[in-house]
Amino acid sequence: MNTKYLLAPVFAVAMSLTSVAALAGATDYAFEPVAAELKKGDDVVVAVRLLHKPTGKPVTDAVIVRTRVDMAPDGMADMVSPVALLPGKEAGVYAFKTDLPMAGRYLLSVAVKVQGEPETVVGKVIFKAVK
Repeated sequence: MNTKYLLAPVFAVAMSLTSVAALAGATDYAFEPVAAELKKGDDVVVAVRLLHKPTGKPVTDAVIVRTRVDMAPDGMADMVSPVALLPGKEAGVYAFKTDLPMAGRYLLSVAVKVQGEPETVVGKVIFKAVK
């Protein structure tokens, strides 16, 4: 018997598994706030957790590419605050220092590169600053 015909099913299965892996990507990750409410003021620490949705495990090796904090949820997207990355203290938690000058809702936009993912992972997290 010709081995070419015996290997065809094996090759078909291997190709189908490869295409499933290719479907994984940036949508397999989610950011969530560590605290949904923070006290307004200067040098406030905003922390988010990055999770791999299929496993529920924190992602510890992401590289921050871009960040932004603004008040877009309250219709003031032009009210932007500076953002500085802080050293990590907990696996999968990314902390940033920013100013929250007034009470209201803020949007933290984060773009990261995750090892092994060709796409940039982008997350948007809304949190509230209170008096």
